[in-house]
Amino acid sequence: MSNEKNQKPEENRSGVNSRRKFLKNAAMGAVGAAIIGATESMSPEEVDARSTWAEYFQKNYRLMTQDEKKEAIARLEKRYTEEYKKHVTVDDSPAMDGVLFGMALNIQKCIGCRRCVYSCVKENNQSRSEGQIQWIRVIEMEKGSFSPGKMQEGDIQTGAFAGESAGVTLEGEHYFDPPLVPEKGKFYFPVACMQCEKPPCVKVCPARTTYREPDGVVVIDYNWCIGCRMCITACPYWARRFNWGAPNLPAEELNPTTHYLGNRPRMMGVAEKCTFCLQRTRQGRYTACVEGCTVGARKFGNLLDPNSEIRKVIEKKRVFRLKAELNTYPKFFYFID
Repeated sequence: MSNEKNQKPEENRSGVNSRRKFLKNAAMGAVGAAIIGATESMSPEEVDARSTWAEYFQKNYRLMTQDEKKEAIARLEKRYTEEYKKHVTVDDSPAMDGVLFGMALNIQKCIGCRRCVYSCVKENNQSRSEGQIQWIRVIEMEKGSFSPGKMQEGDIQTGAFAGESAGVTLEGEHYFDPPLVPEKGKFYFPVACMQCEKPPCVKVCPARTTYREPDGVVVIDYNWCIGCRMCITACPYWARRFNWGAPNLPAEELNPTTHYLGNRPRMMGVAEKCTFCLQRTRQGRYTACVEGCTVGARKFGNLLDPNSEIRKVIEKKRVFRLKAELNTYPKFFYFID
């Protein structure tokens, strides 16, 4: 269950203030180390503070030189490895040329099992604390409230990148945990980050910490997130989550294969979201949710490749995009056989 339900403004202020206090202590430790000039005489706390200072005050990832990126990656790998007592890698593979990632989902096949949700949590190191953070919502609705079987040809345009329908209001339960799915009379509609071509979240970010990568994935530089949550407010799909407290990620459950802009461990006071599993997809693999879908409802691939599976879906199936009237141009498509 996501912890977005019962968040209070004072909790956020406390979280941000704690982070600032920690940052202040880190700064004092770093300055003291510079004055002393002898690392070997520093306590473990001072060494950690110096590392933390470097992390918080590094340049924005996009503005780093290659050498600065390598230094930051090495520092993070060392920090996470020591913290979780297992070898952790932090990839910084850039977007590949000629690739624009997209996902399509057959809403007639989804049975509401939510294995995509759990696969995503396991792969992407979401907090396991009470009110587990989940990037994917599978909304349970009564049949007839939004039924793909009742859609008419005039409601859906077909053809590459054209499939859209007017705004769909999704109202339903997404914390359900039924003993058996699909339940009689129920319909299931998964929603996650749409990886918009024109993302509202990017426009409102005052720190420019969230941006769209050349392969179409909207990412977050966690070290630069100031926790204002304007991106969460701006997102029409409720696709972002916020770490109100220190994420609870047991060492034994950590996925040690991470990406700087993706599933590396987050900290308190930052936003996070789906990144199309950059640590996997930039290595030529499917996302965790695609692999975890037991009924094969999800399709993923390169929208620029006319021979890709997702392009064939878009060109041959009845396709629509969620809230298309907002002109966000999602790269997450829904389709019907």
